[in-house]
Amino acid sequence: MDSTRSSVTMTGPVVVGTDGSGHATRAVRWAAGEAAARSQPLRIVYATATGHGRPYLSQADSRQIEGFVEGLLEEAAALAGRLAPAIPVTMAVCENEPAASLIGEAGPEGTIVVGSRGRGGFASLLVGSDSLRVAARSPVPVVVVPSGDDREPAGVVLAAARDEGDEETLRVAAALAARDGASLRVLSAWVFFENIGSMATMLDSVDRLAADQTTATARLVAPRRKDFPGLTVSEHVVRAGSVSGVLVAATADADVIVIGSRRRSHPIGSPLGHVTHAVLHHAHCPVVLVPHP
Repeated sequence: MDSTRSSVTMTGPVVVGTDGSGHATRAVRWAAGEAAARSQPLRIVYATATGHGRPYLSQADSRQIEGFVEGLLEEAAALAGRLAPAIPVTMAVCENEPAASLIGEAGPEGTIVVGSRGRGGFASLLVGSDSLRVAARSPVPVVVVPSGDDREPAGVVLAAARDEGDEETLRVAAALAARDGASLRVLSAWVFFENIGSMATMLDSVDRLAADQTTATARLVAPRRKDFPGLTVSEHVVRAGSVSGVLVAATADADVIVIGSRRRSHPIGSPLGHVTHAVLHHAHCPVVLVPHP
């Protein structure tokens, strides 16, 4: 891959889903700040999932629902306007289901922001939920904002790196850190199965694998150091019993974690890799999912 080419960017417009819940309000707050940092417009979307009509609702019921949705969107837009008065804010009511609505509104250059939990159109972040569907399907970056993310800024962008497939992830993370005046912390966690082979073989293998992982991580990070010479970058290669456990713990001291959206090719189980899935569930800070090319 050409290290100078970026097929994924976080410089375009921001699209955020809302349903009026507290979790969605946190997502709107984060999205407004992100749109302001980019000097890009913010679009607030409510998905009704009524593309096939409302045969079970009377006209009076439909008008009442439409009035509720309009008020909800106006409230979210007013919040965004107070937080980021310089950015244009637009609203949309989409009759498709939430994942398709947000992906459609984001287009090829946008970034999608959702809360980790919600109600109605944006249900709890569980397997099969709408937020997880967005993360699994989106061709553009998705940010999942957790509940209770009211901490003071840490000045750290955390990036998860495993192999050369994470070049896009590191590129996006470095650009975010440089833009926000933060440092970039690259974390590479690897697992070694200790019950394989003799003790001598095990010790030799551990040392060799640790050295190989350190070298591979340094090779991945080197282009980012060159692209952003003023950026403070640290590399952490950790042997772990659980990769997801190490990543989740590290999010306690980061403003965001940037992780590649590794997607499984088979239809059984979660559409996302188990590490990505675990980080989405348990991270202490917003999770930026970068789709792999």
